[in-house]
Amino acid sequence: MPIAPDLRIALGRAPLALGGAPLGNLFRAVSDADAIGVIGAALRAGVDYFDTAPHYGHGLSEQRFGQALRNPPRGDFLLSTKVGRLLTARADVPRIQHAYVDGLPFVQHYDYSYDGTLRSLDDSLARLGLGRIDIAYVHDIDAATHGALQPARFREMADGALPALARRKEEGALAAYGLGVNDVQVCLDTLAVADLDVILLAGRYTLADQSALPALLPRCVERGVAIVAGGPFNSGILATGARPRDGSAPYFNYAPAPPEVVARVEHIETVCAEFDVPLRAAALQFPRAHPAVACVLVGARSVAELDDNLAHARHPIPRAYWEALRARGLVDAAAPLPGDVE
Repeated sequence: MPIAPDLRIALGRAPLALGGAPLGNLFRAVSDADAIGVIGAALRAGVDYFDTAPHYGHGLSEQRFGQALRNPPRGDFLLSTKVGRLLTARADVPRIQHAYVDGLPFVQHYDYSYDGTLRSLDDSLARLGLGRIDIAYVHDIDAATHGALQPARFREMADGALPALARRKEEGALAAYGLGVNDVQVCLDTLAVADLDVILLAGRYTLADQSALPALLPRCVERGVAIVAGGPFNSGILATGARPRDGSAPYFNYAPAPPEVVARVEHIETVCAEFDVPLRAAALQFPRAHPAVACVLVGARSVAELDDNLAHARHPIPRAYWEALRARGLVDAAAPLPGDVE
């Protein structure tokens, strides 16, 4: 069944939602106090939707969100986590695993089975120390993650994880469920065999990459599936620009950006300069214009980053800026522009 309208509205109440990967020590460590401080500051700023996952720091992000969200009234926020990876304790884990630094002493393995999904939800609740999770996403079920094993993993999800999540929703333990991925095709493949409430889609509907626009987003509007637009900076380049000030290479999809993406962002920055629009502001505001998109999800590893993101999400941008992007072919002609629907 489609996501409940009140939940869809709830996802979009705040200008941004807070993603939990940086608070699981992605790429570099954040202290417990600083991580919990970011979540508390987000609550005080009106952010009321938070996303985490077992993958993020091998349970560390979930643990920190649980500590930060234990005291606020449970009805004041929405919380999502993910299934598809189970964690097993091990004393000799390496300091860095899957780009996460100094996480908890667990190793992960994929499990999209029915029983594995139910265990994953129970394990997440234990790490969080909370009574419920609002939304559960099946995490990283795409071909880029699983390679030749992806068809088998997909069948395991279709026969196992999705029925398990449907059961938890029917029991009232979840309000909604869907996919958490950065791949368009696996979303289309899943919608062909199952009903979903929501898709957390990272990086595929941004100023730099609108590959979700032709097929997926219209399908989601038709089916009543909400899109949570994650990765609005495409893992870096739409925050740093095509030429980062520190002289480092710009990143796109967690790797050095290819020349064609660098060139596209350089052209976008030219338009930004003409209209005095910060690139970050445009990147955060563009996805929300599409009717399929319920909210934009972005991570922060400090209160300063959070405040910067919130300020840019609210930054006034003239209509002429968006029209200039469209006229120069930098925004797909079919993409709704902010302000198209008042």
